[in-house]
Amino acid sequence: MADLIACEDTRTSRTLLARYGISAQTVPLHEHNERNAAKGLIQALRQGKSVALVSDAGTPALSDPGAWLVAQAHAAGIPVSPLPGPSAAAAAISAAGFPAGRFLFAGFLPPQAGARRKALEALDLPFPVVLYEAPHRVRDTLEDLAGRFGAEREIVVARELSKKFEEVARLSLGAAVGWLDERRERAQGEFVLVLAPGEERTAAAVDAERVLDVLLAALPPSEAAKLAARITGLPKAELYRKALHRTKGGAK
Repeated sequence: MADLIACEDTRTSRTLLARYGISAQTVPLHEHNERNAAKGLIQALRQGKSVALVSDAGTPALSDPGAWLVAQAHAAGIPVSPLPGPSAAAAAISAAGFPAGRFLFAGFLPPQAGARRKALEALDLPFPVVLYEAPHRVRDTLEDLAGRFGAEREIVVARELSKKFEEVARLSLGAAVGWLDERRERAQGEFVLVLAPGEERTAAAVDAERVLDVLLAALPPSEAAKLAARITGLPKAELYRKALHRTKGGAK
């Protein structure tokens, strides 16, 4: 029923539209042209036309193009109506099996190693954390997650959700890279990672990390962890692991 269909990739969308005999005009709207394309679409909407917005393999405006167009529609007083569709984040949470009365959608981590490890410092939370990752970075990200949260922490690796080669695996972070390496094709496709909830962090744990950060400015990781353990009473091994991760992240 739409007059225009704004597509992340018109070639991909036309395959689906042809399957259902939909012949409406398609217009490209992706990360590189969204602001310019939105102007013409808003003008069409003001003229009384209807516009549908679709993205390739997920939900528009959720780590996909579309947020700018939606914001401009709101600003112009044009009604915006969501339609339930494929959301990789919601699909992965539903298949993870972790308690998810609440969860954090963190989207894509920074591509640079140091910035990625720094970002992980804020994700040790008592509820699941959902990440998106590109195939050429997923291995490095899994290694960084294991370094930050420990080999025993569980993770769900969801690959190609809702597609022909879908895989969902729940395993420890220590085993995740091995799972990825079992089959060459696992290094391809779109990934959603669901990190298992951590323990509720006490004030002492938060203070320990602050103490550790101060000590690391002047001491090597082993000495900093030893002193931080004496000061806070937390396990030296846990603090040493955190110290190594902080040092590794800062060195990149």
